[in-house]
Amino acid sequence: MVSSQAQSPRRVVITGLGINTPLGDDLDTFYANLLAGKSAITRWKWHNNDGVYSKIGGDLSQYDVKAKLERLRGVLPAEVHKRARQLCNKAPFSTSLSVLCAADAWRDAGMVEVADPTRCAVLVGGHNLNERYFADNYVTFQTEDPDYIDSMAALHMLDTDHAGSVSEMLGWKGSCYTLGGACASANVALRNAIDEIRHHDHDMAMVVGAVLDFSQMGVHAMALLGAITFESFNDTPELASRPYDSRREGFVPSHGAGALVLEELGHALRRGATIYAEVLGCTSTSDGCHLPSPSTEGQARTLDRLLRRAQVRPDEVDFVCAHATSTPLGDLSELNAIRKVFGDHAKKLKINAPKSMLGHTCWSAPAVETVAALLQMRGGVLHPSINIDELDPEVDVDVCANKAVEHRINLMVKNSFGFGGLNCCALYRRWDPNAL
Repeated sequence: MVSSQAQSPRRVVITGLGINTPLGDDLDTFYANLLAGKSAITRWKWHNNDGVYSKIGGDLSQYDVKAKLERLRGVLPAEVHKRARQLCNKAPFSTSLSVLCAADAWRDAGMVEVADPTRCAVLVGGHNLNERYFADNYVTFQTEDPDYIDSMAALHMLDTDHAGSVSEMLGWKGSCYTLGGACASANVALRNAIDEIRHHDHDMAMVVGAVLDFSQMGVHAMALLGAITFESFNDTPELASRPYDSRREGFVPSHGAGALVLEELGHALRRGATIYAEVLGCTSTSDGCHLPSPSTEGQARTLDRLLRRAQVRPDEVDFVCAHATSTPLGDLSELNAIRKVFGDHAKKLKINAPKSMLGHTCWSAPAVETVAALLQMRGGVLHPSINIDELDPEVDVDVCANKAVEHRINLMVKNSFGFGGLNCCALYRRWDPNAL
């Protein structure tokens, strides 16, 4: 006999959000700056090596961790705040921002304590996260004295340091791990969080899209690969990220962290949680190719499988939060996939490009941009895709060019497509308490 639970999987909802980008480290400021079309892109402040081609990006390297901790004093429970302060005191920049962003999402979810911390999971999306920290210690090891490296490097160089630090701060003792999928990492983490709740006896999961702390070598290598912009906009960085514009020449690397609290619906309802949206599904596929070459076929296959598994018709979706990296091939590949899956309905969709303002936060982009999308769902106004001075003639859909648009989102897709043909797309539905 098939159980009722097997017939009806546990429903998963979003009950908390956290954000930290150059456009804001709180939800209201972040959303307001998105609606205003403000660019996060400036000259890099964390390096001054003229030989590195990458001169611009969304820079959080001078973010004041201590000031943020002070703002959280009295807002977080004393023990949680104490653990956050202790962890951030010695942690590298990126790990500290994971802890603080998770704390904000935990607070936004209205959590004081959980009945069973062993049923609460922590999943971090990203890999090679503390890249600059690693590179700096390597230089010290090679050029000074090996004993002068950070004595905690054996821990902090590991990506698991993020997940372990967040779980320690929250006091959560369920599943805890890190997932890497290049620019799809945070959606891959989301997908596993859904599985932890539906199939592995968890009530809640914290998904953190962690800051990729770029090294000089890292951004220079991306420039040599031809992936990022470095030729035309060094003197006007705010114009550099321009998805769908004819002059786009590559993505703009940026710092940014996003966190999402996922929760089993019954658990959320019993504690009276505010629900942002229901997660209907998240589907991951690959192109069977390690190169950073976008594949319309692979992206379309992912979207088609996502909708089919969620039993949603293409014409029911009304908004796509696009991957839209500002690369000549990538933007059109994604739009071609959307046309292939949605057909004539594609021209009725609203589509926008958060990277036009945020730049590409890489591994964390799916989480950062999902926070933006859920705020738009709640607020009823879509942010613009900025810097579209001359729309690419191949773009024949509504990309919210240069102005905010009033729109009620009911069903939305969040696309993410990572280097190496790693595709992962998620589907969200507006929460309707009458539709239980």
